[in-house]
Amino acid sequence: MINPRRQLAIRGVIFIVLVGLLFFFSHYLPQPFTALMPPGEDFDDFEGIYSSSDKLSKFLQSLGPYSPAVFVVFQILQVAAAPFPGELTGVAGGYVYGETMGFVLSTVGLTIGSWVAFELASILGRPFVERFVSQEVLHKFDFLTTNAGATICFLFFLIPGFPKDYLCYLLGLSRMKLSTFLIVSIIGRIPGTYLLTVQGAKFRNQEYYAVAIFAAVSAVILLVAYLYRNQIYHWIKHRHDQ
Repeated sequence: MINPRRQLAIRGVIFIVLVGLLFFFSHYLPQPFTALMPPGEDFDDFEGIYSSSDKLSKFLQSLGPYSPAVFVVFQILQVAAAPFPGELTGVAGGYVYGETMGFVLSTVGLTIGSWVAFELASILGRPFVERFVSQEVLHKFDFLTTNAGATICFLFFLIPGFPKDYLCYLLGLSRMKLSTFLIVSIIGRIPGTYLLTVQGAKFRNQEYYAVAIFAAVSAVILLVAYLYRNQIYHWIKHRHDQ
């Protein structure tokens, strides 16, 4: 059996290779729209990108050919370390890269980030996960670490507003296979990722009526999910316990 340090080293090498490939192929990907800022212009408000989609968009546009790779890295960090709100990066991706490429780049970043969180939890165990996930969340969703079914986990990934980043760490403590986890997390994230990307793309194209519709739909879905969060949780847990 491979010891944890060696496992972590192997995963680290794979991650570095993936990031290296991202930056290599970034030159060949469609470049960001430059309506707000020409490539190469200095951006001196780095802290502002954590809280503003507009500032994040400007920062990404300033990076030129490396912009797509950096955006993917931001999405990875958004899952594994949560320095950025997912809504901020998702909308910025659609605004800067357009509907199709923004969705693809977001999906790639979220997939790698989910894989990183899952692998870290799987290798380093519960003490490591407790540094990122509160005891309240761990206690509430601990049942997922004992016998996590693919359908149940898919439903959690599908629910708007559910802490999907925490879910990646929790499932890393379970016996779920990595291949199953990736399929469930990728497909489950698609609706929310696409909705955010479309909002950004429509805003970039000044289709404000469409933006308002998508924003309203998103708000209604989030409101319903929030109001019925306890019922949804108990229903899913009941199906898990059957």
